[in-house]
Amino acid sequence: MMQKYQRIRDLREDADLTQKQVGEAINVPQRTYAYYESGQRMVPPQVLCALADFYNVSVDYILGRVDEM
Repeated sequence: MMQKYQRIRDLREDADLTQKQVGEAINVPQRTYAYYESGQRMVPPQVLCALADFYNVSVDYILGRVDEM
């Protein structure tokens, strides 16, 4: 489960983006996005899809089900 949270953080850091920038891109407040990254909140399916589209990766990659983007 923790892999999902680490993956979305790694994707953001690899893209040199802030939490605020990603939050704005997927239409969630920065604080909410920070909770997703830290695992304090479950990431809703629609947010997972938005993140996958934003980073051009599969949802399976974010969930840790596959290692290739």
